[in-house]
Amino acid sequence: MVCLFSSYSLCNSYQWIQYGIINNIFMRFYGVDSFTIDWMSMIYMLTYIPLIFPVSWLLDKKGLRVIALVATALNCAGTWIKVASARPDLFPVTIVGQFMCSVAQVFILGMPSRIASVWFGSDEVSTACSIGVFGNQLGIAIGFLVPPILVPNVDDLDKLASHIRDMFYITAGVATFLFVLVVIVFQERPEIPPTHAQAAARQISPESYSYTASILGLLRNKAFILLVISYGLNVGCFYAVSTLLNRMIIEHYPGEEVNAGRIGLTIVIAGMVGSLICGIWLDRSKTYKQTTLAVYLMSLVGLVIYAFTLNLGHLWVVFITAGTLGFFMTGYLPLGFEFGVELTYPECEGTSSGLLNCSAQVFGIIFTICQGKIMDSFNTLAGNLFLCAFLLIGTIITACIKSDLRRQLANQQALAAATLGRSYVQDHSGTSLLPSTHM
Repeated sequence: MVCLFSSYSLCNSYQWIQYGIINNIFMRFYGVDSFTIDWMSMIYMLTYIPLIFPVSWLLDKKGLRVIALVATALNCAGTWIKVASARPDLFPVTIVGQFMCSVAQVFILGMPSRIASVWFGSDEVSTACSIGVFGNQLGIAIGFLVPPILVPNVDDLDKLASHIRDMFYITAGVATFLFVLVVIVFQERPEIPPTHAQAAARQISPESYSYTASILGLLRNKAFILLVISYGLNVGCFYAVSTLLNRMIIEHYPGEEVNAGRIGLTIVIAGMVGSLICGIWLDRSKTYKQTTLAVYLMSLVGLVIYAFTLNLGHLWVVFITAGTLGFFMTGYLPLGFEFGVELTYPECEGTSSGLLNCSAQVFGIIFTICQGKIMDSFNTLAGNLFLCAFLLIGTIITACIKSDLRRQLANQQALAAATLGRSYVQDHSGTSLLPSTHM
């Protein structure tokens, strides 16, 4: 299930960055400015904010399969709308297609921790969550790499339209295949609960669950609120760097659109490795706060190094520093999800993940707009230092979060109770088998 989820998450996240990474080409093709093309990425963030709460409610009421079906159907529809938009006078149509895909993303982004909890045991859940995030990050990586290759910067608008149409057709074909696969294969949950915590969660009847009460309970959880803010700051910085990467690279290395995509690919591939390593480490160590804080601090260090080496004139240096940044900044994503689930158990994983992602979208929009304006008014270094200041704040906030691992405690208590029950049964069984001493 987690591999299937990762596949359709990949297809959706690829489209988030496919306009921004060839920003200058789409500007010329559609005759719009760079800020307008930036909004083709930011629409993913903007759409998420109002829709995450009804989608989280729908997840609680209808379950994972319905959410998966809606996500893949919307994503498929959006890709085919974009196929019809490959003409210079049809920019509004491509906006509609991207909007449909952005709505699909709301049904995808917060699901990794829910799928991991429903389908995997306590020693596998963090790794499974990392694999779920892995698909999303792989999609972004492909979004950085493929569009500059499929859509070269040619002068002839007819040839350019043909290249853009080919890219949209390939995406639509993949999205359609995945929609059919989800209809046939995707299941709600395993017959046997994988953990004691999940078994206890199944005992809660839908009638006794209040989504409003769940939200209010999360908002009263001080540790979780601090995590929401710090997570939003970190991931918002990642969104801004990803959206504006083409502009950063082209400013210092003119004509290097393809290498801009490769640098983006390096950021995400390194982050995917970081995500998997962090997930495996969490399953073995259970050191949620310590690992989260260490990775957050290294994200700050990575961005500082990237900011001061971007203008040195050596692309190989940018590849190394960008990869280091991606390893920690993208590697932080599953850590935030899993730490959030620990702090908020037994609340629904989709609700806690939804609030984390909502924070990330809000900060992502703010940071992308502000950094873009700072780059226009000053330079790229000033824009990156702007982000560094907020990562420093996020690091301090993370250090203040109380490590209240409720899900781990629930599993330990259930395991202890089960062990005690088995010991009690064995003791009494042994007693009953002793020969009688009465004559």
